[in-house]
Amino acid sequence: MVQSFLVRNATVILPSGRAETNVLVENGKIVSIDASAHATASEVIDAKGLVLFPGLVDDQVHFREPGLTHKEDLHTASQACAAGGVTSFLEMPNTKPSAVNQSLVEDKYTIASKKSIVNFGFYIGATPSNIDSLRSVKGVPGIKIFIGSSTGDLLVDDQDALERIFAETSVPICAHCEDESTVIANQARLGNDLDVSHHSQIRDERAAVIATRRAIDLAKRHNHRFHVLHVSSAAEIPLIRDHADLITAELCPHHWHFNTGDYARLGTLIQMNPSVKSSADNAQLWQALLDGHIQVIATDHSPHTLEEKRQAYPKSHSGLPAVENYLALLLDRASRGLCTWEQIARWTSDAPARVWGIVGKGRIQVGYDADLTLVDPNQIRTIENANQFTKVKWSPWAGESLRGWAVRVWVGGRTVFQDGKVSTSQPAERLQFDHSLGGFWRTSDGVGPRPVA
Repeated sequence: MVQSFLVRNATVILPSGRAETNVLVENGKIVSIDASAHATASEVIDAKGLVLFPGLVDDQVHFREPGLTHKEDLHTASQACAAGGVTSFLEMPNTKPSAVNQSLVEDKYTIASKKSIVNFGFYIGATPSNIDSLRSVKGVPGIKIFIGSSTGDLLVDDQDALERIFAETSVPICAHCEDESTVIANQARLGNDLDVSHHSQIRDERAAVIATRRAIDLAKRHNHRFHVLHVSSAAEIPLIRDHADLITAELCPHHWHFNTGDYARLGTLIQMNPSVKSSADNAQLWQALLDGHIQVIATDHSPHTLEEKRQAYPKSHSGLPAVENYLALLLDRASRGLCTWEQIARWTSDAPARVWGIVGKGRIQVGYDADLTLVDPNQIRTIENANQFTKVKWSPWAGESLRGWAVRVWVGGRTVFQDGKVSTSQPAERLQFDHSLGGFWRTSDGVGPRPVA
């Protein structure tokens, strides 16, 4: 096993910006970001013309294990992560059984320790009655609340239950924000003769705004750190912008890329909760990301089989796979001048690591873990369903040619992806969280210190 390696002549994306430099890794840690080109290492990689990013941290995925492994499992999903430059993921609790107490969360950690090739963390799910578990839980990034759009006992729409969750727990909270009563009323108004184009009318802007405003009000009154998952409408931007001292938010690729005009072409393949909105929403959400009002990019990777997706609406399932392609989607945007490499690193690595207090991740910095993604910014590749690592073997971006792809990925200093192939070993680790950091924008420049391992 390689104990050390030197990445030489790369453009390195550091917290302070890009630099032409050499990065030295020993025993899974970054030991130098300005090493001599002649430094001793077990392997020397000449990365001239390539860009070295910190490994991506996807803070919202649904990897389906346990209970729904015909769609995905932690091994196939982690392989898809590796192929896309993602070195750490945070997975949601809506598996079968739902992860709603410490024991069920630990069951998922045990599975991941045997199957995942990238680093992993698991949220605990809120229910109307599990406040004792939420108060005492340890080793999780946060609590996930489904304020609308869920099945089983994970829907929490009762105000008294929400008040207790925000008032009596200490770890950060994130939520799926769609108002259930609005969704139900919209569906009743539209009737039963529906197709997928009605999905965005049922789960409309108003449903998102009502639930987002409600959750932010709870967070403010209880002074509780809160993260708005998958912002889908421009109307939510003022809500999150005005409370940036306590509230963070994220954008997913389908909400900047697809809109209601794409239903005619892609149909139920882009059926999502929250739904895609208008092209104007696409543009304003992207601008909010550029302006810093939205801090994180995540995928909400939610795979279903093509058979499940192609059922007649409304039986068709909501969700799409994205984890292995979102870095390429961003790099392609950078190649067209729509963002910078530094912004990509901040949105996909540093910001999610800081929001969730992930120790030793998210930056290329001395003392941090050697979770690294080497990118060829000029490689052009077409997304093909047959080449997807996700178990469901399809992508809504199939057929699109993108400029900029990951070519080698390390987790803890060990290669998990190279030359189009993923590792079969498990070098990954359980993520560690430090919730004493106090939130994302607690420093004037938004770049303040975080702990190293």
